[in-house]
Amino acid sequence: MPLLLHVQNLTGGYHADHPVIHDINLTVNSGEIVGLIGLNGAGKSTILKHVLGLLDPLAGEIRVGGLTAQEDPVQFRSRIAYIPETPKLYAELTLREHLELTAMVWQLDSEAYKNRSERLLELFRMSDVLDRFPNSFSKGMQQKVMILCAFLVEPALFIVDEPFVGLDPLAIRSLLDLLLEMKSQGSAILLSTHILGMAESYCDRFVLVNSGEVALHGKLDDMRRQAGHPHDTLDELFVRVARGEL
Repeated sequence: MPLLLHVQNLTGGYHADHPVIHDINLTVNSGEIVGLIGLNGAGKSTILKHVLGLLDPLAGEIRVGGLTAQEDPVQFRSRIAYIPETPKLYAELTLREHLELTAMVWQLDSEAYKNRSERLLELFRMSDVLDRFPNSFSKGMQQKVMILCAFLVEPALFIVDEPFVGLDPLAIRSLLDLLLEMKSQGSAILLSTHILGMAESYCDRFVLVNSGEVALHGKLDDMRRQAGHPHDTLDELFVRVARGEL
């Protein structure tokens, strides 16, 4: 599978004299879901902000499709769609206008926009609120707007950060089905989540971060070997790392 995301020896954070993450290495191939897991404050969000090009590395580099953000910021970001934990929406735009703006920025042709938007709106049961403003939406509905905009684009790389918060069970199932569909079409997916049972079922590989460093990585069996516990679940490995047992 072609390598889509390559994070190499990444050290970074918000202040040059106080790095939050240290020597992070991870990859995501096309057609693969990689789970980024760890406690709150472990460094997951900082890693994602660097991958998105919102923070500049203090050391190391990040390549998406072979490019760094410094080499070509427009091409770099055009390959990524981001679903954040907390929805970031324009209060003055309706749902329809959010979708139209997304289509315009990513230069979708009218047929692709029509087909994709209609399908997504129906899938997430949002067709009847197209002309409403997001400040009238529940947290789950606002999250659905972010999901609709990301899947409208169908990018090479999805960055998905705790996407299930506030979603009802049907929306969670729809989101998981879409992630699997994008994976089958060759998209690379980096998924940060605390729902470890779901991650174990859906992710191909994992990067378990603790105190700003990679503690365990690889397929579940790889991490079991690294930990010396051949029968542990992902949840059990997570707890061992969080408690400082490894």
